[in-house]
Amino acid sequence: MSLATQPHASGGAPELTDFPVPVVSGSPAPALPGSPVPPAHRIYFYSPDEWEVFITEWATGVAVSYRQIKQLGGSGDRGVDVAAFKTDRGLEAAWDCFQAKHYDGSLTVSDAFPEMLKIFHGVVDAFYCLPDRYVFVAPRGCGPTLNRLLSKPTELRKKFLELLDARGTVTRLYDEQALKSIRELAESTDFSIFQSLELNDMLDIHRKTPYFAARFGTALPARPPVEQAPANPSPGEAIYVKKLVDVYNEQDPASCTDVDSVAAHAKHGPHLQRQREAFYSAEALRLYARDSVPDGTYELLQDDVYTGVIDTAEANHSSGLDRLRAVLTQSGQLDLGAHTLISMSNLKDRQGICHQLANADKLTWVDTDE
Repeated sequence: MSLATQPHASGGAPELTDFPVPVVSGSPAPALPGSPVPPAHRIYFYSPDEWEVFITEWATGVAVSYRQIKQLGGSGDRGVDVAAFKTDRGLEAAWDCFQAKHYDGSLTVSDAFPEMLKIFHGVVDAFYCLPDRYVFVAPRGCGPTLNRLLSKPTELRKKFLELLDARGTVTRLYDEQALKSIRELAESTDFSIFQSLELNDMLDIHRKTPYFAARFGTALPARPPVEQAPANPSPGEAIYVKKLVDVYNEQDPASCTDVDSVAAHAKHGPHLQRQREAFYSAEALRLYARDSVPDGTYELLQDDVYTGVIDTAEANHSSGLDRLRAVLTQSGQLDLGAHTLISMSNLKDRQGICHQLANADKLTWVDTDE
C-alpha cells in the first residue's frame, strides 16, 4: 500500500487484504544516546513503509471496536487506505475509512480535496457505501485551514462544492456525468463524516497495544502480582502434573500413586506445590506478555529456555528427580538477557517455563527407557 497515492478515477474494485502480522523481535529496542527521543519525533522521520507498520500496530488497539480491519492492496485504492468494518458485510454496510498520509508538512485543503473526490466517486460507482467516518491520518496532522473546515462541516461541504464547480486539474480526471453524480451525493451528505486523527491521539491508543514498548524503547508496564495456584490442579495442568507424579512415584511407589497422595506426602507434597507455583508464575508472565509485548515474544523466550536445557534433560541421570532438579538449576543459569521480558521475570518464571515445556510434551522427567 502506498501511503501517498495519486488520485485514481478508474480501475477495479478495491482489493482488501488482512493486516500483515508486525515483525516480532525478542530483543529490546536499541538504546539511543542522549536524551530520550519522544515517540512523535521518531515518527516524523519514518519512511512511508515504517508509517504503514505503525498504522498496522495502531489498528490492533482499535480493533475491538470493529469486526475486522482491512488494508487496501494495489494502486487503485479508490480513496481507501484502511477500511474498518462494523459488520460482516464489509464495504456494503457500516464502515470507517482511514486515509493514511505521511507528508513532511501538515495536510492542506488541496491534499484533502482529491481524496474526498475519490471517496464520493467510489460511492457513486457503487464500489462501496459511504463510510460512517472518513479520517485523515497524518503524523503532522492538518493545517489550520483544513482543521477549521473539518471542525465546521457545513463550511467544508461549501468549500468542497466550490472546488468541484471550479473544474480544476483534479476534476479533469472524471467525466461530467461522474462529477454531476458526485455533486448530488455531496449536497445530501453530512460532512461531519470527514475528520482528522492527531498523532497524539494515535499514540494514546498505540500506548495500550503490545507494540509500544518494543517500538519506542520505553519501559514495560508494571507486571501484576501472580495469583496463587489453586488447591487442585486444573485440566490444563494435567500433563506436567502427571509427569511430576511419575517423579515422586519413582521415589516412593507405595505412597505416591496419584496427585492426591503426592499432595498429602510430607516431603513430596510441598515440592509439588512449589512446582505448581512456578508454573502459574510462568503462566502469569505469558499473559502479561500477551498484553505488553508483540505476539511471539514469549514464545521466543520459551524456545531459548528449551534450547538451553534440553541437553541437560537428555543426559543420563540416576532418577527423574535428579533430571528435574538438574534442568531447573540449568534454567536459572541461562543467559537470557537479550529477551525483553527478562527484566520483568524471576527465577520462578524460568522454572515454570520448564513445566510449560513439559506440559507441551517437550520435556519429560522419568525416562522409561532407563
